[in-house]
Amino acid sequence: MVARLFTAPLAAVLAVGCTVGPAYHRSPVETPQQWREASATAAWPSPQWWQEFGSAELDGYVAAAKSANLDLAAAVARVEEADAQARIAGAPLLPTLDLAPRARRSRQVSPVTSNYTTNNDFATELSSSYELDFWGKNRSARGAARANAMASRYSREVVALTVVTSVAQSYFQVLGLQERLQVTRQNLANAQRVFDALELEYKMGTATQLDVVQQRTVLANASAAVPPVGQALAQAVNALAVLLGRPPQAITVATRSLDTIAIPEVAPGLPSELLARRPDVHAAEAQLIAANFDIRNVRAQFLPEFSLTAQGGVESRVLSKLFSSQSLVFDIGGQALQHLFTGGRLTGQLRYSQAHYRELLANYRKATISAYGDVEDSLVAIRGTRDTLAQQRAALESARTAFSLAQTQFQTGTLNLLALLNTQTALFNTENSYLTARLNQLQAIVGLYKALGGGWSGELDDARLAQSGEP
Repeated sequence: MVARLFTAPLAAVLAVGCTVGPAYHRSPVETPQQWREASATAAWPSPQWWQEFGSAELDGYVAAAKSANLDLAAAVARVEEADAQARIAGAPLLPTLDLAPRARRSRQVSPVTSNYTTNNDFATELSSSYELDFWGKNRSARGAARANAMASRYSREVVALTVVTSVAQSYFQVLGLQERLQVTRQNLANAQRVFDALELEYKMGTATQLDVVQQRTVLANASAAVPPVGQALAQAVNALAVLLGRPPQAITVATRSLDTIAIPEVAPGLPSELLARRPDVHAAEAQLIAANFDIRNVRAQFLPEFSLTAQGGVESRVLSKLFSSQSLVFDIGGQALQHLFTGGRLTGQLRYSQAHYRELLANYRKATISAYGDVEDSLVAIRGTRDTLAQQRAALESARTAFSLAQTQFQTGTLNLLALLNTQTALFNTENSYLTARLNQLQAIVGLYKALGGGWSGELDDARLAQSGEP
């Protein structure tokens, strides 16, 4: 009767199979046929896309960030942590083996004769235990850990891409602010020259006190505009230093103008290939695979657990006879365990795992939709900033010509001060608008590189390997 109680569940185990729960199937994703901002020459960026800007200084900063950025270093450490967790999760699939040598000497006193005896006891014990993973519980735990390890690798690529794009954007921002600071100082110098000329004319009686006061106001405003730009520039340099893992004092940007930066032509490939080039999408799916394994693991815990134990060794009171055949001892057995009442713990774990899977599924779908949206936004931004820059370039040429003519006419007395001041203000504003448009164009290009995955290309082969449960 007892034998039947143990052999019946074993037969059921062999008949049902090795795993409990549904296998992972990729959620269908709606893929657009083409981009709204389609290009005739479609190509994916290279892994070294930042070199397309033609700046050796930027190339050096990117290389420094890759080797010293602290966020990237933390991401690498998280990969190592996940690998260690995967190793821990795979340990229950193997038997445990323990060796316990022992030596003991004891003395006992007889209560009748008061004599004592001394005994020696020598033993060496080897014990082993192994849980039969009939339901795939341990394999599911290992699969979840492996998928999480893959997710950490993809997340590391996301961090690397974010770091590189942040370096490029911060570098361009520094260049733009350096140029803006130069323009602001030039505007201040022009205002000072006009003020000096008016003071001289006032002394000669050809200018009024009102003219001098008005220009003094312009001069004060031009002077007040310098410190905020200098502050923004210092903060941008500090931000770039943090990305490089260096103190701010160690950063000196030699390039002074955005005009030295080349404008690369970026055109995305087919939309159907985008998801394979976005590490964040891969990370989201790897987490989804891990959550599916978690569900299978919890479901397996509702079923009986079977384990084998074995102990063997030698024991003797005399050390010389310890390894003789008469000293051999052993103990072999098996055990079955069925959870009958857990207070709702297993049910709660199952519901939590299922809800967590639905959450990650929503995150995965959002990541795929966001990937297409990021590319479309970047393409629109590139087209808009390109058109804006062309218009601002033409406006800047006109403003410079107008200010040059105004200065000549003012000096000859054919133009009043108010017209000169208006022309000067228009030039200053146009120069700032041109610098903003130039910076926005470069930022939009960097944004498109990031939206396209930065030239990264990967498959989910490793995550699928974890899904299959194969070693």
